Amino acid sequence: LSIYKEENNYNTYTQPDGHYADNAANDEEGASSDATEGHDDEDEIYEGEYQGVPAYNEGKTKDGQVALGQPVSDSVKSRKELENERQADEEELAQQYELIMQECGHGRFQWQLFFVLGLALMSDGVEVFVVGFVLPSAETDMCVPNSGAGWLGSIVYLGMMFGAFFWGGLSDKVGRKQCLLISMSVNGFFAFLSSFVQGYSMFLFCRMVSGFGIGGAVPIVFSYFAEVLAREKRGEHLSWLCMFWMIGGIYASAMAWAIIPHYGWSFSMGSAYQFHSWRVFVVVCALPCVSAVVALTFMPESPRFFLETGKHDEAWMVLKHIHDTNMRARGEPERVFTVNRIKVPKQLDELVEMQNESANPVLKIWLTFMRCFNHPVKDNTTKLAAVWFTLSFGYYGLSVWFPDVIKHLQADEYASRVKIHNNERIEDFTFNFTLENQIHRNGAFMNDRFIGMKFKVVTFIDSSFVNCYFEDVSSVGSIFKNCTFVDSFFYNTDIDDNKLKSSKVINSSFHHNKTGCQMTFDDDYSAYWVYFVNFLGTLAVLPGNIISALLMDKIGRLSMLGGSMVLSGISCFFLWFGTSESMMIFMLCLYNGLSISAWNSLDVVTAELYPTDRRGTGFGFCNAICKLAAVLGNLIFGSLVGITKAIPILLASAVLVGGGLVGLRLPDTRANVLM
Repeated sequence: LSIYKEENNYNTYTQPDGHYADNAANDEEGASSDATEGHDDEDEIYEGEYQGVPAYNEGKTKDGQVALGQPVSDSVKSRKELENERQADEEELAQQYELIMQECGHGRFQWQLFFVLGLALMSDGVEVFVVGFVLPSAETDMCVPNSGAGWLGSIVYLGMMFGAFFWGGLSDKVGRKQCLLISMSVNGFFAFLSSFVQGYSMFLFCRMVSGFGIGGAVPIVFSYFAEVLAREKRGEHLSWLCMFWMIGGIYASAMAWAIIPHYGWSFSMGSAYQFHSWRVFVVVCALPCVSAVVALTFMPESPRFFLETGKHDEAWMVLKHIHDTNMRARGEPERVFTVNRIKVPKQLDELVEMQNESANPVLKIWLTFMRCFNHPVKDNTTKLAAVWFTLSFGYYGLSVWFPDVIKHLQADEYASRVKIHNNERIEDFTFNFTLENQIHRNGAFMNDRFIGMKFKVVTFIDSSFVNCYFEDVSSVGSIFKNCTFVDSFFYNTDIDDNKLKSSKVINSSFHHNKTGCQMTFDDDYSAYWVYFVNFLGTLAVLPGNIISALLMDKIGRLSMLGGSMVLSGISCFFLWFGTSESMMIFMLCLYNGLSISAWNSLDVVTAELYPTDRRGTGFGFCNAICKLAAVLGNLIFGSLVGITKAIPILLASAVLVGGGLVGLRLPDTRANVLM
C-alpha cells in the first residue's frame, strides 16, 4: 500500500502560491481559494513544505460523490457510513504512519524520549516500593494502633487504581504529554508534602493522592513511546523501557538501605515536630518524579495522537522534528523529510457525538471506556484484564508474603535466643548499657540507676522498682506488665502509659518525657537485612529484563508471556520446600527473574492491541485491574503469613499458570501496525 495513494477527489497543493486548490472547476461566481480552503471534510490530507508527491487527477469520480467531484455532505450520511469511512481512514493511516516512522528512523529523538519516559516509569516503581519500606517506620513514628496498621499499602494501591483509569482515559482526549505532565506533578507534590505531615490520617491522604497521580504513568508512558517507534523496533525498545521500573525498585531499595536505618539523621522542631530518617527517604524518592516533570516539558506531544484528533499540522511538525533530529545525529542534516501528505481519519466526535452528548470530559472518558468492550477489541479486553489480574495478584501477593515470611523466620530465631530472669534482686546498681531480648519475672530493683541506656525488646512482669532513677532511657519494643514503681524519678525517657500495662505508679514523677512513639535502628541488623533482601530481589530482575528485550521480537510476545507466567507459577510451588532464610531469598530472586518477562510482554501486547483512540483508556483499565489485584493480594496473602504456607503457594501457582494459558490465546501483535 503506497502511503501517497490519493483518491480523485483529493485536493492538490499548488506550488506557485502555496494554497490548496480544488481539482474540479468551481462554477460559483467569484469562486476563489485561500490557505484554509481546498480540502473536503471526507478525506483530509496534510500538505507539507516539501513537494515531491505526484497528484492523481485524471477526472474520475468517486463513489458517493456528485458528478462534478464534490463530496456528499456528512449531514446526509448515516452514522454507520461515517464509522465505516473512519475505519478505512484509520487502516490507511496505520500503514502510512508505519512508513513515515521508518523514514524518520530510530535515533536521537527516540533515545531522548526513552530516558524522559523512563524517569516517569521509574517513579512508578519507586512509589510501589516506598509503601513497603516506609510502612513499619511510619506506623511506629505516628503511634498507629494495630487496627490502623496496613492501611497505607492498600490505600496507595487504591489511589493508583483510580489514577490509572482516569489518566489513561484522559490521555486519549487531551494528549499523552499533557496528561503525563499533570499526573506526575500531582504525584511529586503530594509525595513531597507527605514527608512533612505529622498525622497518620493526613499522611494516608497525601500518599493516596500521590498514588492517584502516579497511576497515570504506566498506561501513558507505554502508549506514548509505542507511538514513536517503527514496528521492527517496538517490541525490543518497549522492553528496554520496562527496565526503568526495575531501576526504580533498585533505587528505592538502595535509598531505604542507606537512609532509613540511620536514626541519627533525624531532627526535631520543638517537642511536637519530628523529622525522622524515613521522611528523608520519602523526599529522596520524589526526586525521579520531579526530574521527569522537568524533562518532559521539553518533549513534543505524540504525533500519532495529533493525527487521531485531526491536528495534522501539529502532527507534521512533530514528525519533521523527529526526522531532522535523527538525521542531524546521523551526520545527514541535508536529508529532506519527503512526507507532505498525511491521512487524517474522519473526526466522529466532532461531526456526530458532540452534537448529541455532553462535552463533559468524565463522560467522554466513560464512553471511550465502553468502546473498549465493542467489536473487535471486546475479547482482547477481557483476556487482557484476566492476564493483568492473575499476574498482579500472584506478584504483589508474594511480594508482601516473602518479606513477612522472612521476618517471621527471623522473629522465631530471635525469640529462641531470649534470656529469662526469674526472682532476681538487684540493689544500688547502675545500668548504662543495652538490655536486649530478655524477660524479667518477679524481679526487685532497689535504689538502681538507669542512665543513658536502652531496653530493646525487654519485658518486665510482676516486678517492682523502688527508689529508682531513670534518665535518657529508650524502651523500644519493651513493656512493663503488672509492675510497681515506688518513689521513682523519670527524666527524658519514653516510658509512658502505653508501656505500663496494668502497672502501679506510687509517689513517682515524670519530667521531660519524650513525646510520640520513639523509633531507632541503632544496631538493628534485621532492618538492614530486610532492605538488602529487597535489593537482591529487585536486582535479580536484570537478567530477565535483558533476555526479554533481546528476544521479544524474535520468539514473539505471546510465547514469552505465557511461558514466563507458567515458569513463575512452577517456581512458586518449590517455595513449599523452603525452610530457611537463604532458601526463601533464592526462590524470591528466581521468581522475580522469571516473572519480569511476563510483565514486559504484557506491556507491549497491551500497547499494540488497542487502537490509538482507545490505547490510553484500554491500558489504563488493565492497569487499574492490576492495582485492584495488588490490593486483594496484599490483604489475602498478608492474612495468611504465619498461619499456613500451603494456601499462598498453591494459590499463587494456580493463578499464574492459569493467567499464562489465557495469555497464549491473545492475538499475536508482532507484525501489527499501530491502528
